[in-house]
Amino acid sequence: MRYYLLITALLLASTYAYAEFPTDNWQQSSDKVDVIQPVVYGTGGGRDLSLALYLPKKRGGPFPAVVFVHGGGWQGGSAIHFSRQSMILAEAGYACVCIEYRLSGEAPFPAQIEDVKCAIRFLRAHAHKYKIDKNRIAVAGGSAGGHLALLAASSGGVAALEGSGGWQEQSSNVQAGAGFNPAVKIAHKSNSSVLKLIGVDYDKNPDAYRAAEPETYIDPGDPPVLLLHGTADKIVPYSEAVYYTSKLRSIGIIAELYTDFDVGHAWFNSSPYLERTTQALLRFISVYMK
Repeated sequence: MRYYLLITALLLASTYAYAEFPTDNWQQSSDKVDVIQPVVYGTGGGRDLSLALYLPKKRGGPFPAVVFVHGGGWQGGSAIHFSRQSMILAEAGYACVCIEYRLSGEAPFPAQIEDVKCAIRFLRAHAHKYKIDKNRIAVAGGSAGGHLALLAASSGGVAALEGSGGWQEQSSNVQAGAGFNPAVKIAHKSNSSVLKLIGVDYDKNPDAYRAAEPETYIDPGDPPVLLLHGTADKIVPYSEAVYYTSKLRSIGIIAELYTDFDVGHAWFNSSPYLERTTQALLRFISVYMK
């Protein structure tokens, strides 16, 4: 009984703790890529926020950059979830960062998108130091991170989502966005993770849910967007990707949909899909961030 109570207490404690940046750098520097972590990129809720940098060792630059946002239902996940994709893109000549952000157990929306935008501003503020082309920055993420990536792509210039984490003199606009099985529909979802993210029932504050939807902010001036999804996804339906792609195209935004058949949620984490989807992302940003 005492053992059971101890385990229960530990689980409850972990539920309400924020995710610390991982100190185990399981993706080491290579002869082609420098990995630097952790790097503090800003503050949120009175604490430091960190990222991991993946920089090409090749001469030249400035290099276009990609900000990766991890998934986990806005309440979990690892900051370096996209480390393998970052290594592949860095070897191809892209500077990549994998960021932590405040989870829903620490702060409700819009804290999460504020942190994503802060990371983008950080890259621009430190473009010279890290040989980054501040005019070519993309944002990508998976699942909940895909939602945040698409939201960052659609909400450029929306002051209410900028936050005050640092580098306010810089723009958080991006030149391309990508979502791996992204959650694009937030309103009406009877999902505990969405409820925890927003902090209130939909019926009590529908505007709070609409404020978290990427679709709320889209306009013809938005950057090109790539969605990658599996048709057998039971967590985020494939139909959401089809809908959002069609919606973007209907108002003149460049939108592409990469489809893998008979695969479920987060399928892109495993071979051979990891390599295929990363190459699809590489082709997309290579075209639209020339």
